Amino acid sequence: MKCEWIIAETPVSYPEALAFMENRVLAIREGTASECVWLLEHPSLYTAGTSASPQDLLDPNRFPVFNAGRGGQYTYHGPGQRIAYVMLDLKKRGGDIGAYIQNLEDWVVDALENFGVNALKRKERVGLWVDRGHGREDKIAAIGVRVRKWVTFHGIAINVDPDLDHYRGIVPCGIHEHGVTSLWDLGHTPTMEEVDQALMSSWSTIFADAQ
Repeated sequence: MKCEWIIAETPVSYPEALAFMENRVLAIREGTASECVWLLEHPSLYTAGTSASPQDLLDPNRFPVFNAGRGGQYTYHGPGQRIAYVMLDLKKRGGDIGAYIQNLEDWVVDALENFGVNALKRKERVGLWVDRGHGREDKIAAIGVRVRKWVTFHGIAINVDPDLDHYRGIVPCGIHEHGVTSLWDLGHTPTMEEVDQALMSSWSTIFADAQ
């Protein structure tokens, strides 16, 4: 079965998203549903990954905080950010989790090139970064994944045009010395639909259909 693409027309609550992924991962594992990429936005919220440090939640009353179950630390989700939850069967894709994460990164790098953005991978820092000069790098995309019995879920978050002030309530991904940015902050102003098209176009250059 080909990978299914779903695009949410309205913001999706975090509990609803978790429930959907749980059900879809089980169905993929049982062979009753196809792989899936779900593109959506969340209302403003913070999520805590399995490595989150309590001291990195600077303003716990600003937005709802959810335990995500994915890897990583604290991150922000909200309007203007494109979330891509990716549910794939890695048993049919070589069974290499490290290669899968590299493919996720390469997918976003390729998509952002459509808007003139050179997103950078850093071995010492998860996510994708933009060089702002003078030793400063800002994160433009976050990556946090979970794998259950070789089926992936969670995924990526690309800052298209979120309110960057909302990141002040956390230390994003536990990193103090670098900041966050967005496509619009960098002077590139695509619509969310254009970002979706770039992601869908770049997908096939990185991910082949499962065998």
